[in-house]
Amino acid sequence: MREELRSLPGDLSDLVGRHLVAAERALEEDDPDKAHEHTKVARRFAARIGVVREAAGIVAYRAGHFSEALSDLRAARRMTGSDAYLPVMADCERGMGRPERAIDLVRSPEAERLDRAGRIELTIVESGARRDLGQQDAAVITLQRLPELRDPQPKPWSARLAFAYADALADAGHQEAATDWFARAMAFDEDGETDAAERYAELTGAVIEDVEEDFEEDLDSEDDFDDAGAADAGKLAEEEEEDDEALAEADDLLEPEAAEQPVEPVEPAAPVEPKDAVAAETAEVAAETAEPEGEPADGGEEEKPAEAGTPGITPAFIEPDFGDVLEVETDESAQDRPKKNDE
Repeated sequence: MREELRSLPGDLSDLVGRHLVAAERALEEDDPDKAHEHTKVARRFAARIGVVREAAGIVAYRAGHFSEALSDLRAARRMTGSDAYLPVMADCERGMGRPERAIDLVRSPEAERLDRAGRIELTIVESGARRDLGQQDAAVITLQRLPELRDPQPKPWSARLAFAYADALADAGHQEAATDWFARAMAFDEDGETDAAERYAELTGAVIEDVEEDFEEDLDSEDDFDDAGAADAGKLAEEEEEDDEALAEADDLLEPEAAEQPVEPVEPAAPVEPKDAVAAETAEVAAETAEPEGEPADGGEEEKPAEAGTPGITPAFIEPDFGDVLEVETDESAQDRPKKNDE
């Protein structure tokens, strides 16, 4: 590619080369539309370079622009003299709804000059063209003629060939045989080049898990977790260091204030008099106001014992209840009334 691009001016050669590299990278990332944009720019500046037209045709084919792809591949074939693009050109004819022209390319003299891999790819395209024409049995027979179909050893074309044969069998109504060949294609297809796993799941109702993809996702998630964990650990360490500095600074500010402010003595709490003392005080007041024993007033009531004070509460906060004193005073008034009457 570099040899062909050297015919361009230096700056233009670098520009076209960068776009071709970007297109290849986009295809690796499974983004044919983005790759197509890059090849269109390269073709605009270097339309007479065979490698540029070849790249533009392949990318256009991958992006589904079959008419544009066919035009670029024909131009590349004229410029380079290579017939390696015949399978792709025939498939472009199919994509444009012209399966007869695809079969014509398969039968052309140029097809005889293809290597074995090219012949197998061209036979796969022919089988698809037969199916487009409604010739399902002919599509199956076309692939059965290839001895590579029964080769148990994996080859670069094994997955595509087994998938095409399984697809032709399914289209012809041979579901059981198609299921077996989709399973075989799935075993050959380690890179996920075909949809063999999906078609096998459709026919059998089985759930196919992509272990490799899950493993890669787990590795990516572990890497992200490790990166995030390292970042969080660093952030926590910084926060802890800042907290320690802030605490040390706060201690420095608080120490002088603690030294300047005197500690005020705490007054002891007033002692709580026990409930027996309250009862004794109430009885003493009642004794002073009542008459001596032995001179009970007529019709008077006997003296009631003093009630105990409320436990746990001192008289300093709650005024004592002297209800019994009032009862004694009432009895004394009752005693005075008869004496006054006697007088």
